[in-house]
Amino acid sequence: MSSPRAPSSEAAAAAKAAAARAGAEQVESGMVVGLGTGSTTALCIEELGRRSRQDGLRFVGIPTSYSAARLGRQAGLDVRTLEDVEKIDLALDGADEVGPDLNLIKGGGAAHTQEKVIATMAERFVVLVDDSKLVARLGAAFPVPLEVLGFALRPVLRAVASLGGEAQVRVGSGKDGPVISDRGNPIVDAAFPGIEDPASLASRLDAIPGLVAHGLFVSLADEVLIGMRSDGSVQRKT
Repeated sequence: MSSPRAPSSEAAAAAKAAAARAGAEQVESGMVVGLGTGSTTALCIEELGRRSRQDGLRFVGIPTSYSAARLGRQAGLDVRTLEDVEKIDLALDGADEVGPDLNLIKGGGAAHTQEKVIATMAERFVVLVDDSKLVARLGAAFPVPLEVLGFALRPVLRAVASLGGEAQVRVGSGKDGPVISDRGNPIVDAAFPGIEDPASLASRLDAIPGLVAHGLFVSLADEVLIGMRSDGSVQRKT
């Protein structure tokens, strides 16, 4: 008996694009919108640029990274900073893993510190993913990213090990040395296979001195828009 054929790369791209369009549809003129980092939100930013040009959509975008800011400006969006706004109406961002209770692992793009600030500020935080990101338990395939103060790297690694995590400094591709965040701090990836209690682990990580922010997003997502690789439709989870 042959095994089911895996979804093609074209199907995966179509699923991401469908989720991106669904996210962009939630933006209305006059809003302040958090612009996330990653491949799916990059497609969303492109779609927002198209709506801005063709439909006259006008809103303020608050990027979560240098990359998101650059993409937003290229798309012709009104990109500003947190210094310019009092609130965020809607944050749109991706995720590396989505658990059944909508808890997330984020930080594959090393922008989770800024992403968490903006997600926490937002009236609504909407996550855009394809269905490959859905997991039965967080940590199944993706480590928890950590942004760490450089001088505190060694004690943070020891503290993470005491919690049962296997931590490694993330090394850059195409360059020598560690991956550095937009804030100038090294990124550590901590593997916690099968996280049974994300809230408890998040609390323990929060208590480690020198750990700036971790990629566990617990009870922050209001809605997840899921592009389905099977048919390109979008499912909503709240």
